[in-house]
Amino acid sequence: MTTALRPKEHSDPMTSAHGHGRVVAPDTVRFERLLPGPIDRVWAYVTDGEMRGKWLAAGAWDLRVGGRVELNFMHADLSPIKEPPPAGFERMAGGHSAVGEILAVDPPRMVAITWEGGSNVTFELAERGEEVLLTLTHRKLANRDEMLNVAGGWHTHLGVLEDQAHGRTPKPFWSAWLALKGQYEQRLP
Repeated sequence: MTTALRPKEHSDPMTSAHGHGRVVAPDTVRFERLLPGPIDRVWAYVTDGEMRGKWLAAGAWDLRVGGRVELNFMHADLSPIKEPPPAGFERMAGGHSAVGEILAVDPPRMVAITWEGGSNVTFELAERGEEVLLTLTHRKLANRDEMLNVAGGWHTHLGVLEDQAHGRTPKPFWSAWLALKGQYEQRLP
C-alpha cells in the first residue's frame, strides 16, 4: 500500500522541495531529495559526524554491521536564526542524544541504522548525473503520532540538508517543524 502525502502548492523551498514524504506501508514513511554531488560528498553528509551535525545530529558512527551510532541533536544550532523549542519540547533546548547501531552498510550507497523507539532508518544514495538522489526510509513506526513527528522532523531536517548542500542559510528548525507537522496532520491517513 502506498499513500501519497500530497503537497499543496507552496513557494517556500522548505515545504515544496521534492514534495512531502510518502507512506509506503502502514508503519513506514519515505522521502526523496536530489542533492548536488558527487556521491562521496552526500555520503559524508549522512555518515560523517561533523557534516551530519550541520543538518541532523552530530556523533560518531562505527560503519560496520553492529557498529555503534551516536546521534547528538542540537536543533537550535541548525540555523544561525535562533528560536526556542515549542511547548512540550523544552527539554530539548540543551540538545538530545540517542544511541543506536548499524544494521547494514554499503559505502557510499546505503546505510541502515536503528532509531529510538525500536524503529529504523535507511539512507540510500544513487547517482543521477552530477546530482545524487537520497532516499530516506523510516520503518517500524509505532503509531500515527510517531509518524507525524517523524514525517515533520525528517522533512525539516532534509530541508536543512538541502540548504547546507546548496550553500543557503537554513531556516530555524522548530518553526519549520511545527508548520510541517501541521501539514502532515492533514495529509496522513
